[in-house]
Formats: sequence, structure tokens, C-alpha cells
Amino acid sequence: MDRQAVVRELEALRAEIRHHDYLYHVLDRPLISDQAYDRLLALLVDLETRHPDLVSPDSPSQRVGGAPAEGFGQVRHPVNLLGLDNAAGAADLRDFDRRVRSLLGGEEPGYVAELKIDGLTVALTYRQGFLVQGATRGDGELGEDVTANLRTIRSIPLRLREPSPARLAVRGEVYMSREDFLQLNRERERVGEPAFANPRNAAAGSVRQLDPRVTAGRSLDSFVYELLEMDGPAPDFHQDVLESLRAWGFRVNPHSRRCTGIEEVIAYCQHWSSEYRELPYETDGVVVKVDRLDSRVRLGHRARSPRWAVAFKFAADEELTVVRAMEVQVGRTGALTPVVHLEPVRLAGSTVSRASLHNEDIVAEKDVRVGDTVRIRKAGGVIPEVVEVVKDRRTGGEAPFVVPAVCPACGARTVRLAGEAARRCPNTLGCPAQRQEAVIHFASRGALDIRGLGPAVVATLFEAGLIGDVADLYRLTEADLTGLPRLGPKSARNLVQAVAASRAAPLHRLIYGLGIRHVGERVAALLATHFGSLDRLLQADQADLEEVPEVGPKIAAAVAAFFREQANLQVLAKLRAAAGGGSDRPVEASGEGTLAGRQFAFTGTLRSLPRREAEEAVRARGGRVGGLSRQTTCLVAGENPGSKLDRARELGVAVLSEEEFLALLGEEV
Repeated sequence: MDRQAVVRELEALRAEIRHHDYLYHVLDRPLISDQAYDRLLALLVDLETRHPDLVSPDSPSQRVGGAPAEGFGQVRHPVNLLGLDNAAGAADLRDFDRRVRSLLGGEEPGYVAELKIDGLTVALTYRQGFLVQGATRGDGELGEDVTANLRTIRSIPLRLREPSPARLAVRGEVYMSREDFLQLNRERERVGEPAFANPRNAAAGSVRQLDPRVTAGRSLDSFVYELLEMDGPAPDFHQDVLESLRAWGFRVNPHSRRCTGIEEVIAYCQHWSSEYRELPYETDGVVVKVDRLDSRVRLGHRARSPRWAVAFKFAADEELTVVRAMEVQVGRTGALTPVVHLEPVRLAGSTVSRASLHNEDIVAEKDVRVGDTVRIRKAGGVIPEVVEVVKDRRTGGEAPFVVPAVCPACGARTVRLAGEAARRCPNTLGCPAQRQEAVIHFASRGALDIRGLGPAVVATLFEAGLIGDVADLYRLTEADLTGLPRLGPKSARNLVQAVAASRAAPLHRLIYGLGIRHVGERVAALLATHFGSLDRLLQADQADLEEVPEVGPKIAAAVAAFFREQANLQVLAKLRAAAGGGSDRPVEASGEGTLAGRQFAFTGTLRSLPRREAEEAVRARGGRVGGLSRQTTCLVAGENPGSKLDRARELGVAVLSEEEFLALLGEEV
């Protein structure tokens, strides 16, 4: 295919994908399945990989996020992003209307009423139809430059639909749906990260990440609702502005209404006061705006808010109740989460009797004590949270709560690392509250990959008293298992064989399987390659660990703390004895082997085995896997290789075909 044909195909693919993005994210009318969309995107990525010089900044492929930034720069907004005065009810709305009519000399204004999205305010700037800058609101005058992060949100167009102004700046809101908020919190709790308090905090925290790849991994969406500046004549009415924003490709909330008078506005607000809970995202009110833009100029603004708009706030679903007790719960990663037990109270359709306080800083900040009267609500419409303590109801008999210095489940001394909100039990392998989840993780696919040992079977083994930690798995027999729920003779035999097979797992899988905080599969592989044996890893201090590429102080501190905990060391010793062979597998995988000292990179698709298995085969033979650089020994090139192939030739790196790579492994795969 000649260059011009490639350019035409790229532009056609990009236009088609942008069109489907617009249909899905703006109009909510998808025409193709997710699988069909993914195929289009894969075609685009493949073509751009083969022609990297033709990648454009506005390509749909460029939403994945680049390298982490060192910090956010400051952005001065084209106009001050003012806040809003609040209206608590119909009387306040009528007062607002009277003030507007008075300032307009008795002129009867028209209004537009829109839902007030509870998210993070952002300003987006476009030049010649391309997104050039995205910023947070900040103090209204100065915000933070989060362009790279906002580019990852699919409902924010990288390129506007034509015709669009040559210069355009708009204001909008980035938010997270309730469902995605709950899913994110479940995932954070699973890996030992603190949960977000509500969807707004989750959205703000996701946008303000120094690494855009983190933002790209979060499910964020947006609504745009205000024109800040543009070249050429602006529409005369705000409702027309909203239609123009839609036409240019922005996602605009469909629930807005042009109202002829304040009574119609009040009816709209009253309607949504009872209906807003049915929406899939958080909204805490209605924004009422004067429709005519020239009337807004005449009305002007105060120091912090415009005179032409007001926010009607919904009455929050809140109730008062009493704190009866407080305790901490120990999660899978050892995080101690303070929990309050409440006098049961009906709230937003269900009975609430407990609520999480997330960490000890929140306990201290809110000064929650046993016996306090507290105001509670449901964050995200689902999760009960303590809003505040009603301190004027205190009698003096309330008892302050202190997060314990020792784990209530195992008695290990708890730790709180610098820069972290959660206090943790470091006894990962020996703590009863963590053991069952530790076994599930140990047996997972990325770790020891023990087939047939899922959560339900693990729970059965614990309930039967057959295991108490990961080491006990290697003492199980068919006789122990046969007859247990979910385990017939064949299943019992297969499970025992799967456990036995895990003895040969390479070192990096074992390290990952131990469940050390912050140690994922890649970090585990780096540690295994660097130290070569578990013994040498055990002897490493934090300074030694920080010498490992990509391992910073946070990860190094977590690894060092794990191997200082005596209970963890006891389980490791028991694991070695039970698995057999002392320092041998599965605890060991030698850093020596047929590929020792060589570093491999991969490009293209391998027909015979998945990329992940190919990389593991290299590591199992003592080799290293990484990106392409001058330190790379061999580049393995499969079908449809990317730009790495040309780069390898420039660097003088040896290129292996798939057949040559398999021959090097010395086996048929």
C-alpha cells in the first residue's frame, strides 16, 4: 500500500471511529456493538503502529494516556469560572427572579433550567477544532493543566465536528456514574487502596493523577454546559448554545428545559427533587440561568457569583442517629477500616445500621465518638456515610475512639507507612482475617495458577479445617478432599495434581502470589530477575530494593515490611517444608539458565503461544523481558510486527522469527 493510500485509510478509520464515539457518548444511540467498535480501533492501532510517523494527536488511538507528568502546570482561564449562589426552595427562586427583573428594568426574563452535575468542573480550549488544553476550575481564575488526563475521556472530543469556531473555550463537568463508583471502590478495596468517599471525590481524584494511564483506566464521563469564549458571533440564547455544543460534538445533558417564567422553573425543580435518585449519576440540584446572553452582560456578577444564575439545591437524604459502638475491620490487604455501629434508621429506602469511616484520619477529622448523635447520608446513593457529628447534643459521656496499635485479628503490631491514609496489619500470611483471601490470591492465574482452587473451594477447605494458610495446600491428599462440597473423586484428584504442579512455578509467580502490597505481576518479575532467588530477596533491605529498576521507595518499603514480619517468615518456612526441597521450587527459580544474561523484547503476534506465556518462558530460563533498547539482546518478531522491528535494526539488535525463538527455547510449544 503506497503512502497516500495509507493516509486515506487512516483518515477514513479515524472519521468512522469519531462518528461512532459521537453516536455512543453524545447521542446515546450506538449503531455497532462494542466488539465491532474494538475491531475498528484495533485496525487503526495496527495501521498506526506500522506507520508511526502518521499518528496524529487527535487520533482516537491517542486516548490511552502517555507517561506520568512531574506535576501540573497552572492555567489562567479566559474568563473567571465563578461559583453560584444557592436557593433552598421556591421562595428563594422567586427572590432571585425579582432581583433579575429589577436589574433588567422590569423586563420579563426567560430561563433555562439544567441539572447540576456533582463532579469536577473543567474548562476545555480548542483551536482550529482541536483540543489544545484542559484545566480544572481551581480558584476560578487559575486552574491546573490536566490536558493529558482529560484526553483519555471518550466523551470529550479531541477534534470537533465541523463546522466549528476557530477558537472555542467551554465549561463542563467530569463525573463518575454510581455504578462505576461502586465498582472502583470494590477494586480499590481488593488491592488494599482506600475507598473514595463519593463519586465526586472519585472523579476529582481520577482527573488529578500525574499518570494519565491511571485516569484512562477509570470510567469517567462528561457533560459540557457553558460557552466561555469563541471566535465569531455567539448564539443569542443559552438554549441555542446547548444545541451548538451538541452539534460540535460535546456531550450535553438531555435534561434541560427552557422556561418562560419562574413558576415553570419551580415546577421543574420540584419534579427533579423527587426524581433525581433514578439517574445513574450524582446530581445535587438544578442550575437556573437567564436565557438571553445579552441580558447576562447587563446583569453582570458579584465578586464570586453571577447575578444571572442560581443553584437550586435538593434536600439531601439525611437522618440523625446515634453511634452505639465502633470497631475496626481487617481487609484482605490488612487495611484497618474503622466502622461505626448505629442505632438502626431508615434512609433512602433501606435500614442503615452501620457505616464506614474509611481511615483514622477521617475519625479524627470528624471527631466521631461512641454515644454521639450523627447525621448520615448515602454516598453515591448507596454507601452510608457519616456527614457530621451533632456536637451540641453531646452530654460529656461520649467515648473517643482510637484505632488500635495491634491487629484485632492476630495481635500483630499495625503500621502506617508515610504518605498513606490506612493503618495496616503487616502479617499478610499469618493473620486469620487475611488468610483466606491470601490463599485465593496465591492460587490465582497470575500467581501459582492452581486450577480448581477458586474462592468457593478455598472457603470449603477453611470451613473443614483442612487449611489455615497457603503452606497447608501442599499437605492436602485426595482422601482429605473427596466428599467435600464441590469436590468429587475426580475433582479432588485434579486439585491435588494442580497443587503439585505449582511446585515448578517460577520465582516471579511465587513473589506475586505472596500478596505483598504494591507488588503486581510486573514488579514481581523485576524482583525475581534482580535477586534471582527468594533467599537473596529475603536478605534485601529497603536500600537494596530501591536499586531494582522501577521500584521506588513506596514499593520497597512495602516489600521490606512484609519480610520483616515474623509471622510471614514462619509461613514461608512452613511453605518450603511442605512444598519439599527446602530452597527449591516453588520458592526458588534460579536466576541461571539457558537464557541467563539475555534480554528479550517482543513485537507482533505469535501464532504458537500467547505473549504472556512467551515472556514467562524467557524468565523461567533466566532471561529478562523488557522494552526495546540498546540493552536488548533479541527482538522476537511475530506476525504484523510494529515499528519496533525497524528500531531494532537501527540499534543492531538481533531479530528472531517465531520459529527461531521456539528453537532457542529448546522445546516444541
